[in-house]
Amino acid sequence: MVKEIEVLGLGAGDLEQLPVGVYRKILKANHLFLRTKEHPVVSSLEKEGLTYVSFDSVYEKHDQFEAVYEEIVQTLLQEAITESVIYAVPGHPLVAERTVQLLLEYGPEKGIQITIGGGQSFLDAIFASLKIDPVEGFQLLDGTALLASQLQLEQHMFISQVYDQFIASEVKLTLMEKLPDDYEVYIVTAAGSSQESIEKVALYELDRKVTVNNLTSVYVPPVKDEQILLKDFAKLRGIIAILRGPEGCPWDKEQTHESLKRYLIEETYEVIEAINSDDIDHLVEELGDVLLQVMLHAQIGEDDGYFSIDDIIEGLSEKMVRRHPHVFGNRKADTAEQVVQNWQEIKQQEKGSQQPASLLEGVSLAQPNLLRAYELQKKAAKVGFDWKEIQPALEKVKEELDEFVNELDGTEEGLLLAKKEFGDLLFAFVNVARFLSIHPEEALFETNEKFIRRFRYVEEKVKNSGRSFEEHTLEQLDLYWDEAKEKGL
Repeated sequence: MVKEIEVLGLGAGDLEQLPVGVYRKILKANHLFLRTKEHPVVSSLEKEGLTYVSFDSVYEKHDQFEAVYEEIVQTLLQEAITESVIYAVPGHPLVAERTVQLLLEYGPEKGIQITIGGGQSFLDAIFASLKIDPVEGFQLLDGTALLASQLQLEQHMFISQVYDQFIASEVKLTLMEKLPDDYEVYIVTAAGSSQESIEKVALYELDRKVTVNNLTSVYVPPVKDEQILLKDFAKLRGIIAILRGPEGCPWDKEQTHESLKRYLIEETYEVIEAINSDDIDHLVEELGDVLLQVMLHAQIGEDDGYFSIDDIIEGLSEKMVRRHPHVFGNRKADTAEQVVQNWQEIKQQEKGSQQPASLLEGVSLAQPNLLRAYELQKKAAKVGFDWKEIQPALEKVKEELDEFVNELDGTEEGLLLAKKEFGDLLFAFVNVARFLSIHPEEALFETNEKFIRRFRYVEEKVKNSGRSFEEHTLEQLDLYWDEAKEKGL
């Protein structure tokens, strides 16, 4: 006996839309299962003596739709072991029907043949009802698993399986990540049937208008408003291409990788400033400026025919997956330290078996030298070239300070030697900072900011005194400085 499950579609509307062949098979079926009995065709066929088993009760047992679908599929496969089964679903079996996809996946593993019968998709009816030509471009999305990253705002979007108010609420919140609260959408129910309903609502009202119905979809018209599209990455890419294009901006067209270097450094430091000031709005703006630099470099690469933003994204995505096997693979890492260790091992494997000329390779010359000293010391420490405790590092600072002072004899030669000793002193201080897990660049930044706050206080006191700086003694200015310290500036 052939083990078989034949899947039929109940169509998108009422009985008049049901193909004759499907109609006859359903009425003659000895073992008919329905994913849901909440469909106009079912209520009509019940009057003709239709008998069936529905899976509506399964929905009440689980919190997640995937668990519902799994139970339905396993039940059908078990039934098909002893007898052929007909399984009927709303719409067309191969359009937005997860249980059918699971049957096609699991059936062959159990030696059960899955046959797809007829049925009309709701898409034909919805295109006709809304008078839409699909060649303009459209998306069909699942309302039970909708992600903002899926949304193509310039296409017609149809969101199916919006069964009830809960799903409608989730759909609404996801759409609001990209669309204004009052953007007009359409609730389409039983398209093409005698019970067809099309209601235009503001997006924020979506979950207030949707009622429980298996034949409900949401239609989102293409976005025409340029302001709304500004959130879309493709729009940003288009803007940069225009700026670099024949009719674009003279400044942008002249830029090269070399000319843009200093702007990337400047924008990076402005991001750090925004973080340190805990200013979220400023941070958003400055991160945008850093992204602008990336986009300009990518567009230059594309204009020259070497690479594009797609290549940058692909390379980064591959690296993130490759270097996080504890997330995307089977490697284990329970602590941040283990993650770093894995990262370094994988990084070394990527470079191959060839040993670097020096263990200090990879510390960029372009870094600020305070930061570069920190990174060089970290590299050396990894192979044991480091003190085991902080005391020798502190003694080294004292030694370098004495040598620096000794060279300050007022001669030109002494000044040159003092310069070298001053560098040694800074390097020794960086070593102490590393032992204490103090990042020297961050520490100096905070001190600079503190100096700015206190000096501005001194400036304000001088201004209020009616006298100039030159009319103040250093002792008087120091008193203002001490006041600033007392105020916690």
